[in-house]
Amino acid sequence: MPLKARIIANSTNLDADPYVARSFDANSTVAVRKDSRMTRKVTANLYMTIDGRGEFPKYPGYDLPAGNRDDPDEFFRRMWTDRYSDVTTVVMGRRSFTGHRRVHSLKARKPDAPKFLLDYSRFLERVEKVCLSHRLKHLNWANSRLMSGDLAKIVASLKREEGGNIILEGGPRLIHEVIRRNLADDYWFLIMPVVFGRGPRYWFPMTAQTNLKLLSATNMPYGELVLHYEARQGKAATGTG
Repeated sequence: MPLKARIIANSTNLDADPYVARSFDANSTVAVRKDSRMTRKVTANLYMTIDGRGEFPKYPGYDLPAGNRDDPDEFFRRMWTDRYSDVTTVVMGRRSFTGHRRVHSLKARKPDAPKFLLDYSRFLERVEKVCLSHRLKHLNWANSRLMSGDLAKIVASLKREEGGNIILEGGPRLIHEVIRRNLADDYWFLIMPVVFGRGPRYWFPMTAQTNLKLLSATNMPYGELVLHYEARQGKAATGTG
């Protein structure tokens, strides 16, 4: 799999239970602490084609490094490497979690991998990983726990716990729900220069619009765009008139 597709962002069905259930992996060393006085920032990551598909298609330059093999390209640096010091929790759906464990855990990482991917695996190994699933019973990855229930209550519960900032790393269905319910403080988009026409969609009908403020836009060498948006808080407009 090309380096630019090494972040696996897959969706999972969220439970409809009106409560939040949680359990810890037997190997977890994470202790949940409440009553933090710090506000935990929630960031959602999106990886999509121009037509809003959550896929990693082939296109000219998709498998070429932007510079030194051991250094992250701009999208990886902005969305991940620059966040290692402030993020302590990564939330993933079931498919994203099992995909990351299979590809990005230290156990799975080859010793001759580029340095930035080895650093990414070390980051994931030490960070708290929350898997949203009602199907998985055993996570088999240190510092991991299961949560299920209403997504807004899960995010609110995590924000009340002590810790650093939070990244929501999921597929289209999860992120669509995050946007629909205005659960993130900011959003990072990687937009690939392809109209793909198939695969899971990020965009579905919504009952209200969500307003975002553009913070930065970066052109990548092979036509990708890296966009950073801040969520505008407050009641979203429900019409255009």
